[in-house]
Amino acid sequence: MIESGELSNKVRETARELGFPLVGIAPAARPDTLEFFKRWIDSGFHGEMGYMQRRESAYEHPSNVLQSVKSIITVAATYGSEGSGQQTIGRVAKYAQSRSDYHDVLRIMLKPLQSMIHESTPGAKTRIVVDTAPLLERDFAKLAGLGWFGKNTLLINKHIGSFFFLAALLTNVELEPDPPHLNSHCGTCTRCLEACPTDAFTDAYSLDARKCISYLTIELRDRPIPLELRSGMGDWLFGCDVCQDVCPWNRKSSEADIPEFRDTIQSDRRAAHFLEVDEEQFQAEFGDTPFSRPGRVGMARNAAIVLGNTGNTVSEDVLIRGLRDHSPIVREACAWALAKIGTVKSIAALQLHEREETDEIVQSAIINFLRESHG
Repeated sequence: MIESGELSNKVRETARELGFPLVGIAPAARPDTLEFFKRWIDSGFHGEMGYMQRRESAYEHPSNVLQSVKSIITVAATYGSEGSGQQTIGRVAKYAQSRSDYHDVLRIMLKPLQSMIHESTPGAKTRIVVDTAPLLERDFAKLAGLGWFGKNTLLINKHIGSFFFLAALLTNVELEPDPPHLNSHCGTCTRCLEACPTDAFTDAYSLDARKCISYLTIELRDRPIPLELRSGMGDWLFGCDVCQDVCPWNRKSSEADIPEFRDTIQSDRRAAHFLEVDEEQFQAEFGDTPFSRPGRVGMARNAAIVLGNTGNTVSEDVLIRGLRDHSPIVREACAWALAKIGTVKSIAALQLHEREETDEIVQSAIINFLRESHG
């Protein structure tokens, strides 16, 4: 059996060899921000992400993820360092521009490290966690020295900024921990808070997810996006990078992404395209991409709002056809977009469809949109 210090150094060395620019070890403990997390849930800031509330007690200690856990190895992998992929109307967050699912990629990358621990320590138990278990990864990354919490709530590292994924490897083997990151390097800067298009930050370090564009376009599924937040979405079709793009620590990237994250989605990413495909086409094109999370209805809804915000009259025809979509959520979003574009053609199409609409909620929305467009 390898001595603890030697094994700890081997863990760090192996992780770096596997392509992770950041690696740190933290002791398994009660997360420092647990009480803040509970208050955040009690405030309802998690919105429709009910899984957080259902698993609230499980976040109290990593032993609820792996029994008898003693150490947590945290790693980071960068994304988006080579800039955004080519897009037309409709911006997509950098993390979602890769065709590869980061959950799968990071799990596969960590397998050799997991195997090394088992080979070095008979009877070792391990579990890989990539954003799916009730584990506050940020806390353990900070405790392992990987960075500090930015005012936009994201973990920031001096050398690679904040455009990175976190993953963890839990083990019942006691490893030597790294020193925690105790200092914040945000200073008096508040660019991230001021730049948010929907005013989602209630204060520094506190985010109301219900107003966050990433939440609205990805997590708020099978529902209309609140009217008062639609204009703030601008041309964000999926996710949002604003609070990271303005961060001074992201001015330059010193790490190249791993190959899997350089393989960007090549399919047509025009916003209008998501209103033109049916369910079968959507699954064929996007079933294995991040766009599958909100699904065809969610992406079509997002697309309609983007087209309305851009005000491009070239989009009128696809929005008019969208008034006959099988989903009332999509029809309502198309109606809103047409009212916002506000041309004679758009208003005439809405007036005609208002008499034909079969869903009372959508019909009522159209009446209100028409009234406001004449106001």
